[in-house]
Amino acid sequence: MKDKFNKLAEAAKILVKQPSLINLMLNSNENFKTKFQAKYPNISALNQLTINYLCDEVPQIPVSTFFLDGGSMLTDLRLLMGLASRKDVNSYFEIGTWRGESVFNVAKILEDCTTMNLSKKDIVSLGLNAGYAEQHGILSRKNPAIKHIEANTKTFDFSKLGRTFDLIFIDGDHSYEMVKNDTRKVFASLVHEKSIVVWHDYAYSPRKIRYEVFMGILDALPQNLHKKLYHIKNTMCAVYFPFEISSEKYKEFSLPETIFDVEITEKEFRN
Repeated sequence: MKDKFNKLAEAAKILVKQPSLINLMLNSNENFKTKFQAKYPNISALNQLTINYLCDEVPQIPVSTFFLDGGSMLTDLRLLMGLASRKDVNSYFEIGTWRGESVFNVAKILEDCTTMNLSKKDIVSLGLNAGYAEQHGILSRKNPAIKHIEANTKTFDFSKLGRTFDLIFIDGDHSYEMVKNDTRKVFASLVHEKSIVVWHDYAYSPRKIRYEVFMGILDALPQNLHKKLYHIKNTMCAVYFPFEISSEKYKEFSLPETIFDVEITEKEFRN
């Protein structure tokens, strides 16, 4: 008991010196897990599907990636490329360009690709590093066919785009409020009856759910659509799939069922 009291006293001293640290506690995954379980006591995780099960075929095209912080896993990119190869998918829209790896790889398959992100000026105005801002779109802008839109999804009116998309990737701000905002706006303006929607960072890793994002997704959508949400095995992604499909329950400690052979080649990249 004395040890716990000492730890509490030490924590109080730290918070007095750095009050902002309380945000780390409030935004921790464990805190969001507690909130999630209180609101959704009957949901522990999304049912699962495999990449191959969703796609007509997974194209044997090299995946381009920098292998740097904040990027997608190879399997995440492979998922997007596989979905882009479906016969009923001809257009792609994403929120959150980052270095442009996701849209760049999808654009190897689809001609109609659009990506949206804050402008570099807006990124810097948020107090973020200018070098960080400069990296946005560094790969995707190598392809002039990719349409880049600079906008803040919090205030942007998506209906002004005047169209819908077959495949949509939501990978912007991963806070609860912005996941909910982006999801609601996408489903209100950009989705048609056969659209497929993918969220990045539903999980921190293929077997560790990110509850802040998970709750943002569920809270943004009507309950009747929850049954069409799935986690794709071996990825950090959740997907809204509008068609009837069988799935399986998530098992945290299930034995691996798939192994991926990856052949890597390296070449110089110049901005």
